[in-house]
Amino acid sequence: LITTPTASGKTLAFNLPIMETLTLDGSATALYIYPAKALSRDQLKVLRHLESELGITLNPATYDGDTPREMRPWIRENSRVVLTNPHQLHRILPWHHQWRRFYSNLRYVVIDEAHQYRGVFGSGVALLIRRLRRICRYYGSDPRFILASATLANPEEFSGKLTGLDFHVI
Repeated sequence: LITTPTASGKTLAFNLPIMETLTLDGSATALYIYPAKALSRDQLKVLRHLESELGITLNPATYDGDTPREMRPWIRENSRVVLTNPHQLHRILPWHHQWRRFYSNLRYVVIDEAHQYRGVFGSGVALLIRRLRRICRYYGSDPRFILASATLANPEEFSGKLTGLDFHVI
């Protein structure tokens, strides 16, 4: 869990180790979960820039309700970094067999703006994360979860409740 003020480098702090892993393991994948489409679109630009600068093929893509239907199979089969939101993740988990390649190689799940997942909405996302973890286990992966937030009062407890995992707070 990375918790530090806005514009202090959280995104770089999780992107660098993920890019290192994706560079060293050509089949590794990563899932980025954002609460808002606008934020995922901004981060897609960052990831495309990193892909270009590092000279690696990630095929980063946003997979949400606005993703054209004809692009979805290509993303499932070719993207190594997928950006989505909880609602879309809920819609694609039942179709996990279509995501076999992605889930079996999933090394990281990033939950940015984690403080957004509180209350009833947070409870729903917590259950969604547990479903995702079960599917990953089914396909033989055990991804590392990285949470990032600028505003959490009790970050370690919050992260554990959201994901069902123990966290190290940075």
